[in-house]
Amino acid sequence: TEKEDWSSLTAAAAAGGVTTVLDMPNTVPAVDSAEVLEAKVAIAEAKAGVDFGLWGLVRAGSTESMLEGLAAGGAVGFKAYLGYAFRLSKRQVLYTPDALDPDLEPPPDYGTLARLLPAVARLGLPLAVHAEDPSVLAAFRSPISGYADLLASRPAVAEAVAIAAAGVLAQRTGAHLHVVHLSSSLGLRAAKDAVRAGARLSLETAPQYLWLTEADFERVGTAMKMLPPVRTAPDRAALREALAEGAVQMVATDHAPHTDAEKALPLEEAPAGSPGVQTLYLSCLELARQLGDLSQAVRWCAEQPALFMNLYPRKGAIQEGADADLVVLDPGGTTRIRAADMRSRQRNSALEGLEAHFAIKEVLLRGEPPGAGRGRFVRPAAR
Repeated sequence: TEKEDWSSLTAAAAAGGVTTVLDMPNTVPAVDSAEVLEAKVAIAEAKAGVDFGLWGLVRAGSTESMLEGLAAGGAVGFKAYLGYAFRLSKRQVLYTPDALDPDLEPPPDYGTLARLLPAVARLGLPLAVHAEDPSVLAAFRSPISGYADLLASRPAVAEAVAIAAAGVLAQRTGAHLHVVHLSSSLGLRAAKDAVRAGARLSLETAPQYLWLTEADFERVGTAMKMLPPVRTAPDRAALREALAEGAVQMVATDHAPHTDAEKALPLEEAPAGSPGVQTLYLSCLELARQLGDLSQAVRWCAEQPALFMNLYPRKGAIQEGADADLVVLDPGGTTRIRAADMRSRQRNSALEGLEAHFAIKEVLLRGEPPGAGRGRFVRPAAR
């Protein structure tokens, strides 16, 4: 909670025009059982200013019955962190697992996914993966003194290998595989290959991969450290093209704030992640404006995510019977992303300084202004 809690998270969301957030399961407590999911719903309902859903965690020790409990409790899907370990005492995701630490649980391997994916398919929920192959990461692990070292230690081939392997398992089981925060052209090609082979696979990327390249690190600093890392200009161009043509269906935040003091540490020590929920919609509107079709931002940030999470048309649509979640924009205004305006507890965003040719004038949640305690737990409709 020193990094973010439901009050600051949803205040940031509302300020950015986001009326539903879907919390990943690696926050404390990590949502790896129906009991923890129920407890987290209670925590969130007391403070959330916008509506919320919860993902369930797939870890090395997960069982089919655990997934069934999470699905029955209303989880929107399951998430597997490939290449990450858990601190067992806190159920906290660690970025660079140390195999010698006895208190660490290793990330789920492909055998775990193969064992669980038939149940995932049967339950009708997506499996999201943080796609970095742990064996590739281990082979390239090295000290990090500059940004080039970070890129070398988390190569794009790790993303591509993880997508290819998980894609084969999805194709064999019929499960819906979802790749979060796609960062590279190599990973994109692996995903397209998996789709051509018959995998049911969807893709999202994040604004930082659409706006930044490695060259921006000199300006942005450790606020730009995230995993997978921001890569090259050709990677950015490939992701923009894939988003415009629909090969990447949506843009999400990978919202992962830390304290500003933590992010001020040297590059190797600074935790990976950046606040993103307040800047998501404006950054996507600006990109859509530059591409010449504003409606694309609605598809990336509202319609497609709602369809994917089976919340549509209650969410992601303006029509009779839907929740009146509305964002009123001034297309004649401008908004510059500034630390002073951020509502998250980490003020320094990776997108610091980005200017959008829009201003958010009003945000409505079910027809009323968002506010503490107004957020409701949303469950996916039956599939």
